[in-house]
Amino acid sequence: MSNRANQHGNGVPHVVIAGGGVAALEGVLALRAVAGEAVTVEVVATEQDFVVKALSVAAPFLADEVRRYPLGELIAAAGGTFRRARVLSVDSARHAVATDEGEVSYDALLLALGAVSKPALEGAVTFGGPNDEHALAELLDALVTGSARRLAFVLPPAPTRQLPLYELALETQSYLADRGAHQVVITIVTPESSLFAPFGRGAGDELSQLLADRSIQLVTSAEVTGYSAGELLLGDNRSIPADHVVAMAGLEGRHLPGVPCDADGFVPVDGHCRVVETDDVYAAGDMTGFPVRHGGIATQQADAAIDAIAFTLGFPIDPAPFHPVLRGQLLTGMFPRYLRLDADDPGQTLSTVAPWWPPAKIVGRYLTPFLARHLGIARADPPDGIPSEDTLLEWRTGNGWVPI
Repeated sequence: MSNRANQHGNGVPHVVIAGGGVAALEGVLALRAVAGEAVTVEVVATEQDFVVKALSVAAPFLADEVRRYPLGELIAAAGGTFRRARVLSVDSARHAVATDEGEVSYDALLLALGAVSKPALEGAVTFGGPNDEHALAELLDALVTGSARRLAFVLPPAPTRQLPLYELALETQSYLADRGAHQVVITIVTPESSLFAPFGRGAGDELSQLLADRSIQLVTSAEVTGYSAGELLLGDNRSIPADHVVAMAGLEGRHLPGVPCDADGFVPVDGHCRVVETDDVYAAGDMTGFPVRHGGIATQQADAAIDAIAFTLGFPIDPAPFHPVLRGQLLTGMFPRYLRLDADDPGQTLSTVAPWWPPAKIVGRYLTPFLARHLGIARADPPDGIPSEDTLLEWRTGNGWVPI
């Protein structure tokens, strides 16, 4: 390992990870896997709980709250220490982070602070994750009672999270069908010309067919300009009748002082997720400029950043660059579909059988088995190799299985 000076003066490099989500926890686990006890790692975050935000799309339909777990306990189990504080700025020249609880020095810094959600369409129900499920649940009640018959789901222009929109539409259709509300017309409006476009057409075409099979209308390449008097207005002078509209939240960057960012506040990174024009500062997840916002992508960025950090600190590894592969679970209200989409392998499509284990909502190299093991929310190893449809059904209906 390198003999470079460290900020704590004790001969042990100190890595700071800012944030309390999936990228941050994956970063702690990856660092321990690569460097063992030869480094110290400290997580600085405002969050008290670790929240699997991707599961917020299921909460309105399960009459359940989004699951929360004590963040400090998870970080300790992963091998880090936790400081509850708000990051205010970064001084990369001094290798220091200013927080509302004092200054924190570091040898390497991983920023995983996420993005800021904001309403994207006036008059619509905004869905951005936890805390938004109650408004959608109230809307579902109105649809079941028959007081509304036309529902539109809107994907605003990027930056936003794309996948949850399709999950919400599919789950809504299944929920209403189970309650006999067959009169509701559901329409998805998206600016995308094809679904999952960054990863090839295969899975996008398959998802489009799944939507058609479930009688969900799909309007692509559409710019929504407003919503008024029961009409969703499009940029080409068309309109779509809609009694209610659900729009995914738009995203805005953090504009963190001392950290380079674009006009929208997102942080530019290189192929190893190092923040451009800085030394020893890296970033992962929604706060970066990568166009696909997804928890699994965030964990891959964290892995690439930790590899680069370990190499810089002198550990004998060959740091692997960030190579995005969209791995995730698509909730449909029936059997989930599993995504493994690689831009270099456009033939990949949706599957009803999980190509990884545990069959989690968020897939991280270290995070998924860690959560399975420490929270008891999935078995760490498949009982009989590749899970069968019956196993997936058992997992989905809650007989010993809870998605993560």
